[in-house]
Amino acid sequence: MNNECLNLIKTRRSWRRFENRQVLKEQLDAVLEVGTYAPTGRGMQSPVIVAVQDPDTLRELVKLNASILDTDSNPYYGAPTILLVFADSERNTCVEDGSCVLNTLMLAAHAVGLCSCWIHREREMFETPEGRALMKRWGLPDRLIGIGALALGYPEGEAPAAKPRKPDYIVRI
Repeated sequence: MNNECLNLIKTRRSWRRFENRQVLKEQLDAVLEVGTYAPTGRGMQSPVIVAVQDPDTLRELVKLNASILDTDSNPYYGAPTILLVFADSERNTCVEDGSCVLNTLMLAAHAVGLCSCWIHREREMFETPEGRALMKRWGLPDRLIGIGALALGYPEGEAPAAKPRKPDYIVRI
């Protein structure tokens, strides 16, 4: 079956090399808007998306994430934009809701010619005093927890090949 949506899903890849140029506002706005249409438990829309392009804030995020990972490298692979996804910890579907948003953002990015990579450790990052201070600076409520982030930008190089699908991925009963 040939379908634009199915092909988009099958051709999206995690990208770890980004061009050194900022994402255009029109593309970022389109990706962010689509992210707000991700499914959430009972339609409660518990997630919050924070788009970061400010160089000083990007450096703060890189430093904070790298400290959790205990590395000197950039955990966001030098992406010019980072999309952080938080969700309301009082919702029992907060992790699932935020994960759906992240997945939807990745597909939207691919649809408009951007690339992305899902990054972890945001929960740990935003439990630290430094992370809490950032959230307060951004006006985010204390009840939010970090779910994950996307490194976002223009692809540099060729798309990585998809790994072969494991033979027992699907079980039919």
